[in-house]
Amino acid sequence: MRILFLGDSITDAGRNREDPASLGSGYPLLVSARLSLEQPGRYGFRNTGVGGDRSVDIYARIKRDCWNLKPDLLSLLAGINDVWHELGDRNGVGAERFYRICRMLAADTVERLPEVKLLLMEPFVLPGTGTSEDWEAFAREMPLRAQAVREIAGEFGGLYLPLQARFDEACARCPAAYWLSDGVHPTPAGHQLIADAWLSLFEKYANTLSG
Repeated sequence: MRILFLGDSITDAGRNREDPASLGSGYPLLVSARLSLEQPGRYGFRNTGVGGDRSVDIYARIKRDCWNLKPDLLSLLAGINDVWHELGDRNGVGAERFYRICRMLAADTVERLPEVKLLLMEPFVLPGTGTSEDWEAFAREMPLRAQAVREIAGEFGGLYLPLQARFDEACARCPAAYWLSDGVHPTPAGHQLIADAWLSLFEKYANTLSG
């Protein structure tokens, strides 16, 4: 079973883009480590995350970095840069456009790869050094991106992985910076939180295949 991780810097996590086997140091590596330990040889993994990508950037490279690789499961995390880039150089992607782009990405992928399963991850944010100055905008805009992802997952029969509530709950145990170093990028603990949630959802899906 070929599992492909697609997204921005949270997924990229410092991978070596010259090495197709490199998974970076984030949640894709943790997911692959666990599944490879538990079921040796059953899964193959690729990470094509690219730091800084917005939804439109991911869609622009979808053929090279997804369709050509023919995954059985596509795991996608996008949305934070669609908001963040607007607050910086005014080059973000509005909520309605984000929905259209992500829906087109899902529709085109399912058309090209009819057997693929989509696992769409909720984008998340916490107060931090990279977000607090514009927190009102993040708090307003990120739920709109999350709603779009949830609706698209439902429309195309995909798996939807909610993450914002998990990070919010984690902040009751340790401050936000313990989980997301700047309010956006996960720390090792944050990546483990994502990986645990991903694996829990994937296990339920895998059980339906074996059952």
